[in-house]
Formats: sequence, C-alpha cells, structure tokens
Amino acid sequence: MKTIKHALYFIAYTLAYGFWYLMSLLPLRVLYVLSDLLCLLMARVMKYRHKVIWKNLTESFPEKSEQELKQIERGFYHYFCDYIVETIKLMTMSREQLMQRMTFTGLEELNKVLADGQSVAVYLGHYGNWEWITAMPHWITGQALCCQLYHPLENEYFDRLFKYVRERQGALCISMNESLRKILQLGREGKPLVVGYISDQSPLWWNIHHWVDFLHHDTPVFTGAERIVKHTRQAFVYGDVTRVSRGHYNCEMKVISRNTSQMNDFEITDIYFRMLEETIRRQPECYLWSHNRWKRTREGFNYYCYVDENGKVMMRKNVGQNNDTTE
Repeated sequence: MKTIKHALYFIAYTLAYGFWYLMSLLPLRVLYVLSDLLCLLMARVMKYRHKVIWKNLTESFPEKSEQELKQIERGFYHYFCDYIVETIKLMTMSREQLMQRMTFTGLEELNKVLADGQSVAVYLGHYGNWEWITAMPHWITGQALCCQLYHPLENEYFDRLFKYVRERQGALCISMNESLRKILQLGREGKPLVVGYISDQSPLWWNIHHWVDFLHHDTPVFTGAERIVKHTRQAFVYGDVTRVSRGHYNCEMKVISRNTSQMNDFEITDIYFRMLEETIRRQPECYLWSHNRWKRTREGFNYYCYVDENGKVMMRKNVGQNNDTTE
C-alpha cells in the first residue's frame, strides 16, 4: 500500500514539476494576465477565504471605514494572485531578472557586520513576495552563506520541489526541525551566515511562551527564532519590504542590534512585531490576510494548557480531543 502511495505521489510530483516549469517559461506580462483572471475567479466566484480575510481586516483596522476595508481586500486578492504567478516564475528566473525585480538597500552596515565575521538574523514576515527574498545571496558581499528556515512539507516529493525552487539562487533551506543543530554546524565551517526567519505564524498550543499586541490582537508568537539568535550571537536585522510597483519589491535591511545575547527576554520578538506592524500599515494589501493567524486565544490557551513549576507549557488531560489542540 505504501509503495502505491509513493508511486502516486511521484506521478503527482512529476506532473506538478512539468506544469510549474512550463508555466514559468511564460513572460511575466503574460503571467500577470493570468493573475488578473485568477483574481476574478478567487475574489468574485470562489470568494477564497473571504470570511477569514474580512475578519482579520475588520479586527486589525477598527479605525477604517467599510469602504476602505473593501479596498484593502480587493488589493489583497490582486497582490496574492500576483504572488502566486511570481513564485511560479521563480523556477526559471535568471539572476539578472530577479535582481532587477527584487532589490535590497541598507546593505552597507549589514555587509560590515558580516565582514567582521558575525552571522546575521534577518527577520521577515509573510509580506510582499517573501519567496523572492531568496535573491539575497546576489546582494551580499564576501563569503557569507545565506540560509532560510522552512517547515518541510509532509509529501517528500513536493517538499523536494519547493526546496529546489527556493535554493536555485544560492540560499540553503534549513528544516525547522534541525535549525539550531544545522546553524551551529554551518557556523563551525568558518563562514558567517545570513539566516532568514519568517516568524509571524501561529504557534501550536504547547509552543506558546509569549504574547504581543499585534494589529489590535492579543497574539501568541513563536519565540524559537529568538532563542537561536541569542544562543548563536547573531546580529538582529529587520527586513522592511516595500512593493514598489507590480513585480518590483525592495527590502531595506535595518540592523537593530549586534549584541543580541545582552537583550532582554522576548525583546527581539517584541521589536520585530512592532516593526512588522509598521510595514503592514504602510501597504496593508500586501500582507497574507488569508491565514487564520489569530485562531488561538489566551482563553483557549488557559483551557488547553497550563505552565508547570519549571515554566514548561503542558497540555491539560482530557481536553485534547478537539482538533484545535493539534493544528
């Protein structure tokens, strides 16, 4: 049975790879026409995740009128469909094409940090085209190695496909499951690292150790990235992304601190979310509003979990039947 399952996965992977590759050969101007058609389908016909998107927008921007929120929602659908076709294009984009469309500024101080032999943690959000951030190796001077943490897909064949696309420009994908071990191993090779952390996902119940006020929400957040950054003494950098125009993005590298091991607990995480909120408020349509980011509440945490005398989050017995405990 397992052999048949793997065979079906392999066939699906082969078909997906071929389709993705052929689509990526189309010029972006053609892909953007397809994006416009896809936008009509998703926004008007399917109403893709409309309830989640609208709930997130109304709760995040209570000061905005319904007309303003609808304008942001329309902008989000257009941006999201562009993100899809831009990610498809990434499979065959040349170095020159990507560097023209994904630019980086504020590199002087970052490159100085790397020249001193110190590794760098670049905090990013699900904002703009985060897949195109893989152009970073082309903008970094010296011998630094660029990496990005990612969640492996359950399907090993599709995981291989996405890793291939993300690593084409020279950045290394590191599984979240082995992040610290791999970063320490690479650090021993003598090259400074530039590690990308996208840390605005919703953590599992037992991984909730800190809450922040983010877009008018009491928000549980990942703190694992901060622990890695402090343990490895990486400099803390925020990647401030702007969508300059359709198909063109800029990421301004803002060096926040080189002495992260001396920062207070959760200080890095708090600063990151404050800066990410500023980025989102500047161009709100370019954030991933379709993700149910605030599905876990403090009330839910207190119902499902407790913190023991050692500060460890534990799941309460006899309340783990709800699917929400494992999402």
